Amino acid sequence: MPVSVLESSLFKDMFGSAAMRAVFDDQATVQRYVEVEIALARVQARLGIIPADAARTIAERADAAALDLAKLKAETEIVGYPILPLVHQLAPLCGPAGEYLHWGATTQDIMDTATVLQVRQALELIEADLAALDATLDGLAERYRDTPMAGRTHLQHALPVTFGYKAAVWLLMIRRHRERLAQLRPRVLVGQFGGAAGTLASLGEQGLAVQQALMQELGLACPPVSWHVARDGLVETVQFLALVAGSLGKIALDVMLMMTNELGEAFEPFVKGRGASSTMPQKRNPISCELMWSASKTVRQHAGLMLDAMVQDFERATGPWHLEWSAVPEAFVLTAGSLRQACFMLDGLEVDTGRMARNLDLSGGLIVAEAVMMGLAPHIGRQTAHDVVYDACRQASLSQCRLADVLAEDPRVLGRLDAASIERLCDPANYLGSAPRMVDRMRGTS
Repeated sequence: MPVSVLESSLFKDMFGSAAMRAVFDDQATVQRYVEVEIALARVQARLGIIPADAARTIAERADAAALDLAKLKAETEIVGYPILPLVHQLAPLCGPAGEYLHWGATTQDIMDTATVLQVRQALELIEADLAALDATLDGLAERYRDTPMAGRTHLQHALPVTFGYKAAVWLLMIRRHRERLAQLRPRVLVGQFGGAAGTLASLGEQGLAVQQALMQELGLACPPVSWHVARDGLVETVQFLALVAGSLGKIALDVMLMMTNELGEAFEPFVKGRGASSTMPQKRNPISCELMWSASKTVRQHAGLMLDAMVQDFERATGPWHLEWSAVPEAFVLTAGSLRQACFMLDGLEVDTGRMARNLDLSGGLIVAEAVMMGLAPHIGRQTAHDVVYDACRQASLSQCRLADVLAEDPRVLGRLDAASIERLCDPANYLGSAPRMVDRMRGTS
């Protein structure tokens, strides 16, 4: 029985994605270990450190598929790390050439570099999902550029906005995450090869040459100094994932609230039975949003865990490294799952523009009180206008009247604004400010 939703046959595709799990599963992880060991043998042969025939044999026979995973598991539990048990199995497969496996390397070199290779592949999946989400949000911003709706602050009507503006705000976050991802790669996609204490002492004068050649072989950047206990690159990666998940959580919260019966302005795509209740047939629960919101909370905890794991002792840590083994893959899987839900939900989002318009009129014009104040201010001064409109708003609220009707009867307004001007100022569609043009700027069309 799985103890994690990420492994559960019931829940794993709700909280994660098959593609991301495949990057970090046991088979992929062991394959990456073997890939690094083979690459190391190849470059050492080119540099004359080990025989060329040995490297060829290692490349041909070091096969992850031939490993006994049950034995690997059992020995890993004894040793505490999987690389020595891995080498114990690979060496016999390679015959005499197996004596040249793992030459000058240490366990953490292989594991860290394998993790970076996995991170590289995982970031490609994240990048593709962010690009798809960008396109979806760009389309929403364009389609609803001029669609008025109530802007809300502190959960109350504030000023009119447009739904396109709201989508553009969401898009802004995704665009910045795409920038962050591009900036992140040079700092994170850096391999590890330093030997026992990071000094490459076992390889003498050839240590740095091997390190450089190994990173070129794997397509990774070469570090200027070993980073066995300088974990900020992987930590930054998980902080980035937490930012992505947090933004998706914000979008989810907005849509969840818009799906309430009281608002009813937008809905997740309709799929028969999705979001249904076992006892209330009328229910249409925000399932994707709930999963996105949950991921934002959980990935944030992994980000904190990674920050904690940065505090490591001397040249090789006593324990914090182990925290990464769960935090990194779980953060990636949860973020991928959240992105998957977001792409599905926003691509098929049902938007009720009629309900948006009705909600905008709920307060009888109070949502544009600022517009009235600014329209009246040139005649009687801003502060006086504020007090006049404040009184009118209070009266309109108590009497359940339209703000325009109350203003039309106020002697402080009469003679300064005619009925047509009052009606124009009280129309929310006339007080959208620069929202539509901000959409254009966000989309790069202005």
